Amino acid sequence: MTLIALITGATGAIGKAIARQIASTGKYSLILACRNEERAQKAVKELISATNNQNITYKIVDTSRHTSIHGLAQNWTGPLHLLMNVAAQTPRKRTETPDGIEAQFATNVLGYYWMIKEFSPFLVSTAKSQNIQTRIVNVASYWAGDIDLNDPQFIKRSYDNDQSYRQSKAFDRMLSKAFSDILKDQNVMVNSCHPGDVNSKLSNDLGFGGSETPDEGAATPVYVATSEKLKDVTGKYFEHLHESSCKFSENKENVNKLMELCASFP
Repeated sequence: MTLIALITGATGAIGKAIARQIASTGKYSLILACRNEERAQKAVKELISATNNQNITYKIVDTSRHTSIHGLAQNWTGPLHLLMNVAAQTPRKRTETPDGIEAQFATNVLGYYWMIKEFSPFLVSTAKSQNIQTRIVNVASYWAGDIDLNDPQFIKRSYDNDQSYRQSKAFDRMLSKAFSDILKDQNVMVNSCHPGDVNSKLSNDLGFGGSETPDEGAATPVYVATSEKLKDVTGKYFEHLHESSCKFSENKENVNKLMELCASFP
């Protein structure tokens, strides 16, 4: 049986390495959810050449906009076994989407939330019809903190892209825990992970380099997405191929507040 994986952010350094490793297993057909068509076409060509997996295509979507994600879901046909949320950005100056939402919060947090909301029905139906477990993997980070649920978009606070990024990655871990509780009885496993320290545009925008190769950075996300050892494991956070504690996910009051906050955006 060929498994279907939907991956956002697959034109970036880590996202492309994740896609390449998953494609290399020979078990998956990949759909890359990309914002830029030229980069998407290039990534698909590179991945097919590197893996000899011919079952790699792309769809155009802007994960910072709910209407775009909804449109992708409305046109989805067939099963879905794996959703990997990787797409992220960290602009150095505060910017807003055309919908008036701060860019990091829109992409890094609401994008994950909307992707899960729109595509979890497909994951649930696939799990039920094929009597298997399906998975959601949210690429977060150990670089997390600075959360303010009363000012998530840095309207009152002075914008700092590092602070905003850390908040978004803490939120991603919290969303993973919330959705794991919602979906655990429907055979959909939801986990988050730190992808490793890779030299990428995102890390450069934060003022960092990176000590790991993209493939090293992709190892933990791919492990969480594909390992048979993680059957029945949900609501957890992973670093360096191991489960790690997450103080953000353990704060149930804040997790509930975050879900309410995300649900307030149309």
